[in-house]
Amino acid sequence: MKFHNGCWLFKEGYECFSPQHVYEVRKSEQEVVLCAPTGRINHKGDTLGGINLTVRITAPMPEVIRVQTFHHMGVVDRGPKFELELSNAEELEAEETENLLTVRSGHLSLVIDKENWSMRYERDGELLTKSGWRDLSYLKTDWKGFAYDKGSEDAYMRQQLGLSVDELVYGLGERFTPFVKNGQSVEIWNEDGGTSTEQSYKNIPFYLTNRGYGVFVNHPEKVEFEVATEQVTKVGFSVKGESLDYFVINGPKMKDVLKRYTDLTGKPSLPAQWTFGLWLSTSFTTDYDEKTVMSFIDGMFERGIPLSVFHFDCCWMREFHWTDFIWDERVFPDPEGMLRRIKEKGVKICVWINSYIGQESALFEEGMQKGYFLKRANGDVWQWDMWQPGLAIVDFTNPEATKWYQSKLKMLLDMGVDCFKTDFGERIPTDAVYYNGADPVKMHNYYTYLYNKAVYEVLEQERGKEEAILFARSATADGQKFPVHWGGDCWSDYESMEESLRGGLSLTSSGFGFWSHDIGGFESQSTPDVYKRWAAFGLLSTHSRLHGSTSYRVPWVYDEESVDVVRFFTRLKLHLLPYLYSSAVHTSETGVPMMRSMMLEFEEDMNCRYLDKQYMLGDSLLVSPVFNEEGIAQYYLPQGKWTNLLTKEVSEGGCWRREHHDYLSVPLWVRENSMIAQGIEAENASYSFKNNLELQVFELQTEAKTVVYQNGRPVCSLSLKKNGEKIEGVLQGEGNVKIRFVNRKLRAVQGADVKIDGNDTVITMKAGEFVCEV
Repeated sequence: MKFHNGCWLFKEGYECFSPQHVYEVRKSEQEVVLCAPTGRINHKGDTLGGINLTVRITAPMPEVIRVQTFHHMGVVDRGPKFELELSNAEELEAEETENLLTVRSGHLSLVIDKENWSMRYERDGELLTKSGWRDLSYLKTDWKGFAYDKGSEDAYMRQQLGLSVDELVYGLGERFTPFVKNGQSVEIWNEDGGTSTEQSYKNIPFYLTNRGYGVFVNHPEKVEFEVATEQVTKVGFSVKGESLDYFVINGPKMKDVLKRYTDLTGKPSLPAQWTFGLWLSTSFTTDYDEKTVMSFIDGMFERGIPLSVFHFDCCWMREFHWTDFIWDERVFPDPEGMLRRIKEKGVKICVWINSYIGQESALFEEGMQKGYFLKRANGDVWQWDMWQPGLAIVDFTNPEATKWYQSKLKMLLDMGVDCFKTDFGERIPTDAVYYNGADPVKMHNYYTYLYNKAVYEVLEQERGKEEAILFARSATADGQKFPVHWGGDCWSDYESMEESLRGGLSLTSSGFGFWSHDIGGFESQSTPDVYKRWAAFGLLSTHSRLHGSTSYRVPWVYDEESVDVVRFFTRLKLHLLPYLYSSAVHTSETGVPMMRSMMLEFEEDMNCRYLDKQYMLGDSLLVSPVFNEEGIAQYYLPQGKWTNLLTKEVSEGGCWRREHHDYLSVPLWVRENSMIAQGIEAENASYSFKNNLELQVFELQTEAKTVVYQNGRPVCSLSLKKNGEKIEGVLQGEGNVKIRFVNRKLRAVQGADVKIDGNDTVITMKAGEFVCEV
């Protein structure tokens, strides 16, 4: 929110109260509390009234400092609150001199000037960010001084943190605006706004910068960020009310910031292996019945396109009856039989749901009578006519309502459904009354967390933690624990394809590990050209789904070449599953996203700072989708040697490339010192890796190591070290493994069977050590 009128003045109607100095310091093992008057205290008479701020400083975990600032502490906090991991709080190290107070957490320090209020965040003495004159502020609108009748007076708390020269800001959720957030005003307020506006389905009050620190604002309600806008050398963030709570998180690397942020808010859960295969949908408002569904599934297999999941969108239920969880018997007379027949083909099943119960739904009367819906202040059920006539909204703060909703999902799971698309959750009223008395303004963003948590938990209970998966649209902080999320409603053109990627990279810079989007676009129908380019992009994302609005997304409705493209990239992704799934394990353990920006991977490379049309998929693969009908790709290769995975071309990095690609090609590069684990036989997304692995080694310059996982457990590892012309290797695990040295002919291999395959050397061996010469 903008409060200033230029550099010196405030907007008309605003009064600003900022700490002048520290009057009193109270220290304990766990916290430091400061009394910070907003007027200078020169004698005792100055303490008679006036506005003081109370500042509480803690260290909830190493390398993290939390600052809570209060005006009036007596305000009742009715919740909700983010579910944070705060059990690792350490004893606070605080040092005080006559003029300075220094609080330390690991390498991170907060230095406060007590005489002339200012705050400096430092890492080993190096400045990260700072806050000075009028930056930490309590602001009033239409201030009436100390009158009893406050009338229309509103209060805000605001902090501004400085930006250094060349400092860039990333994150703040899934945003489709420019990837670098400098120059943007950002509202943390969930909206159903599509992918082509400044609104966002997934608003996360967390940002990180290329200086190697992050800031998490611990407020589920609306938080307003001014990122180098109102004050061009500062990030300002403000909330309405009497307090402000934020965490500063140290790196020093941006990946370290994300690791610590997800230590605090929760790691992304590990999706099952089958979820990384191809998902196919009925689309949204298309006409379909069992015959249509089976023709799509059979058509994919007949054309040699492996299918992992089939998704039924909302019209599996009767119109006006969403959501009642009852199959429309007019088109699905035997749903259990149909689901069984689909599963016999090796295909998992997803169905669309949301938490809105239309008045015509069979569940409406029951939910109303039992008090399971949000209410109005007079006790009426909160209803409106958006989306479904007379819809009510399930109140997940009511434990019995949550169990009731979950029981309906359990019935579907018992029928054979495997997972759920948890749509919507953004249009949540701010005047509703909740069962637990929660603040409805704070619940607007937070509602989606309870909704997705309820669905994810029933999947964990019924299918097991290793099988639980959602396809969710809305999210708030902590939501990364319930993957996977997709980008929402995009248009079917190159512009929306590009903005979708931009939003995904913004989300994965905000603590989310996995992300998807609608291949071919959602609204309208793409040209065959866009569809084929989007298919390559979509099948080189963490999760891949063909889904549309008013038209089908099976490839043969476009042209036969579209079939070839979807087949080619689906099979490529299946062969890459050992690498992809192992990357997902790493993401679930560390919080470093599987699909990540170039900046996150190469933060020292200035060329990567603004890149948002290419990305890294795991540690080793660089992907640059094609965004034009001419087939021209323009992208950047960072320093080092890179190998094209599809052509085996080797290129020296540190350069921009411009090249033409046909539809069966895309810039897909492997960085040096990498090993890409591939499946040899890969006919579906659930195949076994044992005796079916080829570890491909690319441009080994020094050393490399990879660990291959399946079902969350390591099945194989390979360590390589190059000394001059000699390569030493250690393979661990069960079964036979092929090791392919790409573009490298080796000789005098000891400890393994070897053959030359073109320009490659292929070693076949079981666990053990081997030595070879270049």
